[in-house]
Amino acid sequence: MSKTITSEIKFLVELDENRVPEKLTWSAQDGGVELQDAKAMMLSIWDSKLKETLRIELWTKDMPVDEMKLFFHQTLVAMADTFQRATQDDKMAETMKDFCDYFAEKLDLKK
Repeated sequence: MSKTITSEIKFLVELDENRVPEKLTWSAQDGGVELQDAKAMMLSIWDSKLKETLRIELWTKDMPVDEMKLFFHQTLVAMADTFQRATQDDKMAETMKDFCDYFAEKLDLKK
């Protein structure tokens, strides 16, 4: 039997009196990350029993809208890349990347 290793990723969320995130930090000891500041995060978890995605989406109240648009674009591009690696469906991955290009164009993200 092979030995398993446990790795932990932690997210800390500081909330204001209305429970709105003011500060996000994360740590991943195996990756050498300790209390790294962040302005936004998205986490998707697949529940195989329910056959649905559970999500955590947080951003601080001082996250600039222009950075949020970049964050979304980069997340969409990463999802297209991950989809291609996970499924080997090159045609759909390219379709997703085409949408990412359209998204960037419409938001004037590509300079």
